[in-house]
Amino acid sequence: MAKGKILIVDDNKSIISTLEILLAPEFDLVKGISNPNQIPAELRATEYNLVILDMNFQAGVNTGNEGLYWLSRIKESNPEMSVVLITAYSDVELAVKALKQGATDFMPKPWDNSKMLATLKSAIQLNFSRKEVGQLRQKEKILMQELQGEQKFIIGSSPQLMKVMNMVRKVANTEANILITGENGTGKELIAREIHRLSARSNEIMVSVDMGAISETLFESELFGHVKGAFTDARENRAGKFETANKGTLFLDEIGNLSFHLQAKLLAAIQNREIMRVGSDRSIPVDIRLVCATNKDLPQMVRDGLFREDLLYRINTIQIELPPLRERGNDILVLAEFFLKKFASKYEKHGLKINSPAQDKLLNYQWAGNIRELQHTIEKAVILSDSQVLKPEDLFLRPVTSGKIGDTQLSLEEMEKRMIMQTIDKTAGNMSLAADQLGITRQTLYNKIKKYGI
Repeated sequence: MAKGKILIVDDNKSIISTLEILLAPEFDLVKGISNPNQIPAELRATEYNLVILDMNFQAGVNTGNEGLYWLSRIKESNPEMSVVLITAYSDVELAVKALKQGATDFMPKPWDNSKMLATLKSAIQLNFSRKEVGQLRQKEKILMQELQGEQKFIIGSSPQLMKVMNMVRKVANTEANILITGENGTGKELIAREIHRLSARSNEIMVSVDMGAISETLFESELFGHVKGAFTDARENRAGKFETANKGTLFLDEIGNLSFHLQAKLLAAIQNREIMRVGSDRSIPVDIRLVCATNKDLPQMVRDGLFREDLLYRINTIQIELPPLRERGNDILVLAEFFLKKFASKYEKHGLKINSPAQDKLLNYQWAGNIRELQHTIEKAVILSDSQVLKPEDLFLRPVTSGKIGDTQLSLEEMEKRMIMQTIDKTAGNMSLAADQLGITRQTLYNKIKKYGI
């Protein structure tokens, strides 16, 4: 099958016509232009694999400097592009100079047709290989971050968790878009990873994006990528999260934190299954499995005009609701034991146990921060323990309120607001420390401060 797209740049229209006749049957697209000033616009508009570039464009000039100039311009904006130079005034010194500046090959005029075809096919294959290497390097970077990160497990056997895992097994091998909901710290990313692991895309990469941590100005660059020179710090072409996740799974965490006007851009990418890098006007198709997560009530946000209804339908083919830790019964003790062994090993305090009164304290606590709060509680207890047995007084839990002001039942939001205010006061306004103690990211803490008007 013919492959590859070729741009011919030569001021001699007869040369362009001859090459078009020769190459059209062999490649996907062959286009000729006679003015080299059109090169940048052409390369932005179409994803070419090869440029055939004449060395001289002005009458009576045969130094090859014009060709070398445009070669450098092409390689500057498209480092992976293959460029084959052609000239009627060829010499060894010019050929060596061109190759040193990044040319793939150098062909004289007139050329041998069979040699020309062989050279161009090799040059296009080189372009394919360069692009593949670039994509693999980016995926390798993300995979290394994953491997260096902490390995996490789904732990527990409560009926509530088993119901979730049964749903995960049913939907994992489909291509349905999944929305995972639940309170902070319930393990939404773990469920997303399990869906990916059980899916037909498990041999490909899963890319995670914390939507609450991306600033609005960087949203498009992070998700869709950018081309060199698109903005001040864009020093090279860069693929976004959508491209990196191609053939795999894209996990968008905290999607409820995405501002309304950016939701439209995300919706367009999901609907069309294609993106456009910042600074480019060329669309790039992407093949992803989409999994999203949020701790927000998206239907209520739709009613309040804060979330697009059409986006909610797109991401919510299947919804998986994670139960809060306080509803998972003895899973609390199973998780506590897991964290105890982990941190006892980490801090070299082997043989630690949790006595029965301390276990009762864990079971009776409300766990507003869920599994993340439990993990931090056990770690703190292990660090500060002076004996081999953790007692109730070794577990530093937030004060349990009755949940009432007079006869008025507090809502979860009011309880969360109070907890945030107490933690900020306790940490003397240190937002990083407050976020850590609450078990959330600093960006999420700022979002909640804004939400509650704290």
